[in-house]
Formats: sequence, C-alpha cells, structure tokens
Amino acid sequence: MAFQLGEDQDSGMNEMNLIPLIDIMLVLMIIFLVTATVANPSIPLTLPKTTAEITTPPPKAITVSIDAKGEVAWNDQMISLDELAKRFQEAGTAEQKPTVQLRADKESRYDTVAQVMSRASEAGLSDISFVSEH
Repeated sequence: MAFQLGEDQDSGMNEMNLIPLIDIMLVLMIIFLVTATVANPSIPLTLPKTTAEITTPPPKAITVSIDAKGEVAWNDQMISLDELAKRFQEAGTAEQKPTVQLRADKESRYDTVAQVMSRASEAGLSDISFVSEH
C-alpha cells in the first residue's frame, strides 16, 4: 500500500515561475541607473589651474608638559591647573585656534592628563596631540 499526496495525475511542472527573475532584473537595473548617473556627471567642467598657494599660516602650537610629580608647564613655565584653564580660555577665543601638544611623563598620573585634556576641551581646543619619543 503506497501513500500518495496530491492528485493522481503525474503531470510535471509545465511553466517556469519568472517573477523572482523579473524582481532581480529590476533591482539590477535600478543599481545600474544610479551608478551610471554618479559616474558620469551631468555637467562636464574643465576647472582652471592656478599657481596660488595657501595664504593661511599654520596654527600656533601650545606645548603643555606634565612631569612625574603631576606639575603642569605651559611652554616651559610651571603653572597651576586653574591658571592653565584661564590660558586655555584665552587661546580658545582666538580666531585661529592653536593646537595643543601634550607632553606627559610616562610616570605621570592619568588623572592629571585627563584634567588637562578636559580643560582644553572646555575652552574649545579640540586639536590635541600627544608627543612621544621615537
């Protein structure tokens, strides 16, 4: 006794389902049209070439040093963290904001480095670089 599901007719599949193929082709066509318009700009331009140089001077750099004891120096002058915050505020109001070069001793506390970075950030000085030896 054989168990059989469905109809008794042994008919195969007469037609192929083309809907998924059409969907894929439409997606590919949209991708092609979008990339074709991006690759070929609608207005071709020939821009002029000049020999002008950039006239803006490079930004000033402030060197802040932290020694192993946690003392802070502004361009080789020892100052307190409150004085550092005042100087950062003055530097932050300049038209062209200077970069801050942070030189911290490897034995200095992370807390002091974080305090210096926080005061620089509060003053709007976000261009901070760490100086290390080669």
